[in-house]
Amino acid sequence: MTTVGVDAPPPEPSAVPGGAGLTTGVLARRLGVSPMTLRSWDRRYGIGPTARTEGGHRRWTAADVATVEEMCRLTATGIPPADAARAARTAAAGAPPTAETVPAGRSRAAGALPLGDVRLECRGLARAAVRLDAPALEEQLTAVVERYGVVAAWQEVMVPTLHAVGRRWASSTDQYVEVEHLLAWHVSTVLRRSAPPALPVPSPTGGCVLLACAPGEQHTLPLEALHAALGREGLPVRMLGAAVPVEALDAAVRRLGPVAVVLWAQESARAAPALARHVAGQRWGMKGARRGPAVLLGGPGWGRAQPAGVLRPAGLAQAVDTLRALCGAG
Repeated sequence: MTTVGVDAPPPEPSAVPGGAGLTTGVLARRLGVSPMTLRSWDRRYGIGPTARTEGGHRRWTAADVATVEEMCRLTATGIPPADAARAARTAAAGAPPTAETVPAGRSRAAGALPLGDVRLECRGLARAAVRLDAPALEEQLTAVVERYGVVAAWQEVMVPTLHAVGRRWASSTDQYVEVEHLLAWHVSTVLRRSAPPALPVPSPTGGCVLLACAPGEQHTLPLEALHAALGREGLPVRMLGAAVPVEALDAAVRRLGPVAVVLWAQESARAAPALARHVAGQRWGMKGARRGPAVLLGGPGWGRAQPAGVLRPAGLAQAVDTLRALCGAG
């Protein structure tokens, strides 16, 4: 018995009673893909309806649906459609998938977004985002955090996918805005779920790490990634979030006595060197043992110029290492 190969014509449909099976339109709505996608998979890979009604209309049987669901699952993880079709047919035939049918690693395959040479998980996230498939986004984002940890998941999967969506939005006359917003929302959701419960500040001299966006700055995702990573390191951290007014940041520093303050500025218009100098100059404690916070600047908004005495970590991993050392010293 031969199997259908990639780019081979589909088998002749068999006759079924008039009401049996699903139409392509109904199945497309169930799977969250377009009818054109299903027809393309049928034509190119032989993943299509194998039955006909008595009136000659093609229908998807339960077995057909199972095969195409497996195809959707595999493409959602970033596997190119041709490889996914091969693996889906293998699964339908009852054989276990092999390394040849389900490739792993990085992918340069063309997709809906300009991703380039990235992890397969990036391509799966991009496909799910373009389809506005919220359950798939949640599942895949949670899986990459569990598999790689927060730092690697952020740097190697989340950021490349977010940048690809942002580039497409910037070059497509306001299209893909909904894709970017949905993806960013679910990245934020998964990062917050990944962080363990907040820890108390160990002592007045132990301090914590304080995270804040510069006044007017609304981009919080990088700080949310840092918050989750520090929480997983067992460090006490306080997140103030977006657009923190100068007075509020000053009050929080005085009340908490943090070991370190991280200020994020995505845009140069939001960077405030005077604020960074002011925070770095804060002092508290008894005479002879007064101390102040280390200040770390994050984000491209700060540019090359930065106040003397502040730190500028290159990325999330270095920020976590620096803050771990500061908290240990504190």
